[in-house]
Amino acid sequence: MVKLNRIYTKSGDDGTTGLGDGSRLVKHHERIATYGTLDELSSVLGLALARGCPEPCAGWLREIQNDLFDLGSDLCVPGEAGAALRITPAYTARLEELIDATNADLPALASFVLPGGREPAAWLHLARTVCRRAERHLTALMADDADVNPEVLRYLNRLSDLFFVLARALNDGGAADVLWEPGRRKRDAGDA
Repeated sequence: MVKLNRIYTKSGDDGTTGLGDGSRLVKHHERIATYGTLDELSSVLGLALARGCPEPCAGWLREIQNDLFDLGSDLCVPGEAGAALRITPAYTARLEELIDATNADLPALASFVLPGGREPAAWLHLARTVCRRAERHLTALMADDADVNPEVLRYLNRLSDLFFVLARALNDGGAADVLWEPGRRKRDAGDA
């Protein structure tokens, strides 16, 4: 159980952040950037929830926010010290179930979807892009540091896919999706 008595410790005033195993890293280290981006992603989900994301999607997003803290814990305690905090394949399997169930009711796409549509859907499109950024930070970390649970990468890869299908579902089952029209500017200007 986490118990926070003080919000500030001043220990980061030197430009470092403490990990769960007691070691310290510079605040711009890829490990810190990765779980910092997960925190940002959770905040974007909080905005989607605050702006009217309906059930059952809202419940799924709250579960994902909790998962994101689990991912941050996994990354915050590298090595054997963090074995109890590791993300397992069950986390990713749950996302795959949600993707498959949600996508089954959506029409096939004939074009790329532009971020937008209904407000909760637009927030999930933003969540998808923040998730992809966390994934990029994670792969950079993995390239330099073998002490990363590979299940975290699988989870993030599925999570961005889930945000995409949930955004489409929240866009009236895809009816309010904003579709990319290749060359539209040229066509509108008569340059076709």
